[in-house]
Amino acid sequence: MRLLFAYSFRSLLRRRLTIILTAIGMSLVVFVFASILMLAEGLEKTLVDTGSSDNVVVIRRSAGSEVQSGVERLQASVVETQPEVAFGHDGQSLLAKEMVVLITLTKRQGGVSNVVIRGISEKSFTLRPQLTLISGRMPTSGLSEIMVGVNITKRFKGTELGQTIFFATRHWTIVGIFDAGTTGFSSEIWGDADQLMQAFRRPVYSSLIFRLRNSSEFDAVKKRIEGDPRLTLEAKRETTYYKDQSAAMATFLRVLGVSLTIIFSLGAIVGAMITMYAAVANRTAEIGTLRALGFHRSAIMFSFLSESLILGFIGGCAGLFFASFLQFFTVSTTNFQTFSELAFSFTLTFRIVFMAMGFSLMMGFAGGILPAFRASLMNIVESLREA
Repeated sequence: MRLLFAYSFRSLLRRRLTIILTAIGMSLVVFVFASILMLAEGLEKTLVDTGSSDNVVVIRRSAGSEVQSGVERLQASVVETQPEVAFGHDGQSLLAKEMVVLITLTKRQGGVSNVVIRGISEKSFTLRPQLTLISGRMPTSGLSEIMVGVNITKRFKGTELGQTIFFATRHWTIVGIFDAGTTGFSSEIWGDADQLMQAFRRPVYSSLIFRLRNSSEFDAVKKRIEGDPRLTLEAKRETTYYKDQSAAMATFLRVLGVSLTIIFSLGAIVGAMITMYAAVANRTAEIGTLRALGFHRSAIMFSFLSESLILGFIGGCAGLFFASFLQFFTVSTTNFQTFSELAFSFTLTFRIVFMAMGFSLMMGFAGGILPAFRASLMNIVESLREA
């Protein structure tokens, strides 16, 4: 087998141009496949990283997101008294009452898009330790001041430090720019919840976020909140909440990626098949010689199939190599749950590498199995007669 593998490898080297063209076709398919999976993975990672497993999000029952939710002040007071809510060093409960709405802003490249406005309370910053102020200061409670995420500043006009944005019948001054890393908060605008509720004429909060005293107590507080007849609320771990937010979009991207890849892969498989059929036709005498030397049909089949698999491996490696550079780019899309713009980066994981290489080898196998089978069935005498 080692001899046949070396023979197959040398045969590939003799047909460099054909092999390169075939491998390029496979690598393009792998590139498309990997890039769309990286896009879905980046979206999920951005939203899941937005949450913390120790934080709990409380929204109106059956509301798909904070934008669709409403939590009355009396209900918020009931949740705040739950024994599982942690307390800070100042003796106050680590609970934030927040409001979330959407506004439209003009993009730097033209056009408009929805942006999340989050009304925050005093403990919102404590509950989101990943947030870092990179310039300016925090908004002052009671004033029409806001701070914007770094992705907002990069993508929308008029969102630099010191500028004002007009919405909800007021001018709001940008007093700070913050960075929340790869999380979705970097694509939001934050301001004082009470001021924003007055401006948007909203009498209720959108959500409550609180830190658990002990992470293992989640099931108990969830059962109590959802079973309380005074409340029409549901509780989720913050990580679960944001994972649910990404589910629809990530599933759509993965289905789209697999569908496109299957369509494109047909061309790559046909190209590999043509290449291998040509190799069989040009090496008829060699096949006859190998059979005369005592190599079995299965060995001949393995030899040609290994050539096709090597082609698939080369194409997979090349496709993944170029797809890996997409990690340096940031893209934006509309979150299906909130209909707001969300910026995120491509993310390459070991699972994506495994899936892409597996798909590439499958293309190599599909393109080589029939030519390899044909080579194994060739008659010794007829093959040597063509020598």
